[in-house]
Amino acid sequence: MCVKGRQNYLCLYRWQQMAADPQMAMFQDDGQGALLADWVGRTETGDRAELPWLADDSPLWPQLSCPTHQCLGTYCPQAQECFVNQLRKKAARARLLIVNHHLFFSDLALRRFGHAEVLPRYESVIFDEAHHLEGVATQYFGASVSRYQILDLAQDIEKAAGQHRAGKPAIKTLQLARVLADEAERFFALFPRERGRLPLANCLDQISDWSGELYGLLDRFAGLADHLDTMTTSGEVWDGMRHRCLELAAGCRRIMQERDAAHVYWAERREKNFVLAASPVAVAGDLQAALYPAVRGIVFTSATLTTAGTFSYFAERLGLPPATDTLALATPFDYAGRTLLYVPPPGFPAPQAPAFGPAARQLMQDIILLSRGRALLLFTSIVAMRAARDFLADCLPFPLLVQGEAPRQALLDVFQQDTHSVLLAVASFWEGVDVPGEALSCVIIDKLPFEVPSDPVMMARMDAIRDQGGNPFFDFQVPRAILTLRQGVGRLMRKASDRGVLAILDVRLTSKGYGRLFLESLPPSPITRDLAAIATFFAEED
Repeated sequence: MCVKGRQNYLCLYRWQQMAADPQMAMFQDDGQGALLADWVGRTETGDRAELPWLADDSPLWPQLSCPTHQCLGTYCPQAQECFVNQLRKKAARARLLIVNHHLFFSDLALRRFGHAEVLPRYESVIFDEAHHLEGVATQYFGASVSRYQILDLAQDIEKAAGQHRAGKPAIKTLQLARVLADEAERFFALFPRERGRLPLANCLDQISDWSGELYGLLDRFAGLADHLDTMTTSGEVWDGMRHRCLELAAGCRRIMQERDAAHVYWAERREKNFVLAASPVAVAGDLQAALYPAVRGIVFTSATLTTAGTFSYFAERLGLPPATDTLALATPFDYAGRTLLYVPPPGFPAPQAPAFGPAARQLMQDIILLSRGRALLLFTSIVAMRAARDFLADCLPFPLLVQGEAPRQALLDVFQQDTHSVLLAVASFWEGVDVPGEALSCVIIDKLPFEVPSDPVMMARMDAIRDQGGNPFFDFQVPRAILTLRQGVGRLMRKASDRGVLAILDVRLTSKGYGRLFLESLPPSPITRDLAAIATFFAEED
């Protein structure tokens, strides 16, 4: 049985609220309101996957689904009919559940901190794509408070106050909610305007009296929570609001006041949102406490768990015991006979050199002409991808597809159908792209995918390794880059009859000592530095 996160399911309570107000935008659009109404009357699951016409980024669905922190739980008037509750009952009877990593770790974190779990009890777990687990566990074993969360709470209280019409108490509630929202806006405006993640300590150094400002925000939370406590007799909905208020206040205190060495604290400004967060420096202890003792067996699977032939990096990051059984299976594909690995010749500019960009783009053009399109280009930065797009658009006779200029699936559909097209991409396209056959006959990677160590979580983990006498570069950065590179390389061979060229335009692969670790982690493709070998390789398929 497949179980998804609650954001994938229709909230009947929210639907009824919206359907009762004909002024809502969904009833004024191009017929989506009518389509939804028809679907709600027929669906047995409430799963948005039944709505293929609803765009992934539709602003409508977030108004119709209900995240955990906004759910009224047993107080909801639709609790009996709730699709999520019905799903939980079915899941409790199932022998096998299929869930994604995020739902699993969301449930695990709830169990660990004493809250009601989402999933039924289980005895064994099989993790696919297990190389993602450290990142997902980091998200759920930490804490965060965002501007959006506080404003959502204030907005939900305003809606509830308007609907319950409880006279002066409701008016007072409305006033306190607005005061909280205003205080939150003022508080988050104190932080630097710079986008991206920053160490929290660096941010606080730039705020003259951040503790006084925090106390002001916490006072607003306390005043609202106390008032909501008096409102519970006017409607059960208020208890859920009060709980959210207390949770957000506790999150603020934990991140801003209760800091400890086991966590790294950071702030991030995004578009219109601002996030304060605490992340565990290491998730191994959390997994050893919350997961491993609670199950009889765990299986971790992925095409990219080993670095240079060993599981040591993966096992250490997840805190697996030394006696853990491991099995590395050889690739079923004939890389030696059906692929070719190209690396630049000696003298080619290193990635740090100013001449690298122009030289790499020219080399991309040369290789793509030899492959007659049919190429996936993977970049380590958006800037590099866009520079390559601007250069290649003027010199290639093949259709150019660029990540961000169309939806992901639309790009992949065109790439597969138009055999000679060229796809340029970053980040998410390094994995999960499955294009078997002639359409993907060449993968070009601009650089070894080392992460820029400016992220506060990465910096804290590197510092921890250094403090323990390790080498952050070889013990952390190199293994992470190897796993990412292996994912990108894996886009080339998707079935036994595939054949193609892999080009990695980074001379560090052969000029640096650590390059050997990368080569030892790659499939056994013949290596060449000669473009003529690529021409011969593709000529053999004619």
